[in-house]
Amino acid sequence: MCLLFGKETKAQSNQEPIDYLYRQMDRTYKGSCHCGTVRFEADIDLKAGTFKCNCEICTKTRMWGAIVKPEAFRLLAGKSALVEYRPDKIHHLFCKHCGVRPFAWGEDPGLGGKFYAVRVNCLDNVEVEELLEAPVAYFDGANDDYQSAPAETRHL
Repeated sequence: MCLLFGKETKAQSNQEPIDYLYRQMDRTYKGSCHCGTVRFEADIDLKAGTFKCNCEICTKTRMWGAIVKPEAFRLLAGKSALVEYRPDKIHHLFCKHCGVRPFAWGEDPGLGGKFYAVRVNCLDNVEVEELLEAPVAYFDGANDDYQSAPAETRHL
């Protein structure tokens, strides 16, 4: 179970507190699933950081995310096409037409309550350079050790 959202921890790639993933955001990105049925906007500062985790669900779905507050996330279309999968406390959502998982959401007091985890690979107007420059924090969710990065991260 991936519990990284609720941990007060260090982001091991940069050795900074996890709250750097959840700062004031400054650019509006448009995102979508593959077929375009689910569309959203999110205000994200990619330079503030992204995350990857090695828990089972994050590894199997190749999660690369950015945390945003509810007021920085807007679902524009496709609410009725979203199907929820909830193997843990996070609401993992996917499009029932194409199967793409553009975002998830959860609630955690350590992150100020409700949050969204936007998959940066589902952002339609992001430049490759922005993704290359975005810091990535790695979490060892496979061992429920969110204070440490996993020994191996190349596969994430």
